[in-house]
Amino acid sequence: MPTLLVTGANRGLGLEFTRQYLAEGWEVIAACRNPGVARALKDLAAHPPGALRVTEIDVADTASVKRAAAALKGHRIDVLINGAGIFGGTGQGIGSLDYDDWMEVLETNLLGPARMCEAFLEQVARSERRIMLTITSGMGSLADNTSGGYLLYRTSKAAVNMVMRTAAIDLQSRGITCVVVNPGWVKTDMGGSNAKLTPEQSVSAMRRLIGKLTRADSGRFYNYDGREFPW
Repeated sequence: MPTLLVTGANRGLGLEFTRQYLAEGWEVIAACRNPGVARALKDLAAHPPGALRVTEIDVADTASVKRAAAALKGHRIDVLINGAGIFGGTGQGIGSLDYDDWMEVLETNLLGPARMCEAFLEQVARSERRIMLTITSGMGSLADNTSGGYLLYRTSKAAVNMVMRTAAIDLQSRGITCVVVNPGWVKTDMGGSNAKLTPEQSVSAMRRLIGKLTRADSGRFYNYDGREFPW
């Protein structure tokens, strides 16, 4: 049984990844900050055929990530999905920046995936599929930025793109495939009700992409539908 570890699993895309991979018979390690109040995850645990393990991980806290990695030391993780992310407050334009808020966004969106990739490196390296994937955003693309604004969020995603691009080179000898994927504009708490895609549609498409990934894809930036996205 292949194993998925996904962060931010209590809602949105992380929850939908958990639901769909469980339905396919995978073992899923669903990570979130407060498992005790993750009711949707608890509901999924009652429905086979997959095996669900809910784990406490705060990706913005190095000690939390390390504790989880130690507890899961014996596992083989085929696919690691860094799904946890925050948008930040309203002060995201030049002239109104909130630097404390900016640091919070970077701790989660940038350093969080870096922490996860480092802490779970050996578990991924021991698996058959050996995939590390970070959910990024089209707003992290330099080439695609024609509207400005949203500086906190944009910088965090542009920076994590570089983390994963570099990890793809550094981990090439371990046979690990590292990619970033733009999930599209999705109807989540972050995306809002006017978004074009449902979580089910976005995750279904991303799962098809994940299923086709090979080592030759490592270091690439993909759209949810499998098209390469401009850096």
